[in-house]
Amino acid sequence: MAGTTEGGKAAALKNKQVHGEDFYARIGAMGGKKGRTGGFFANRELAREAGRKGGRISRRTKKATAEAEAREAEVSKKDFDLAA
Repeated sequence: MAGTTEGGKAAALKNKQVHGEDFYARIGAMGGKKGRTGGFFANRELAREAGRKGGRISRRTKKATAEAEAREAEVSKKDFDLAA
């Protein structure tokens, strides 16, 4: 069952039996306490710069603005009128 949903549930159950019901809360707390940098909340300029870099290299297509869509609809309507 390794790698399946059922296997994951069985492993979680076993971990809780062996290490206690609060096993996942304890290991999560340990990880949270290890952070020393403060993250983006502590440095808004760092967050702004990271967002700028991520947006610049994004491979997602840009969303069309409502204005551009309206112009496109108007042009296609004119083309339809001319064809009729």
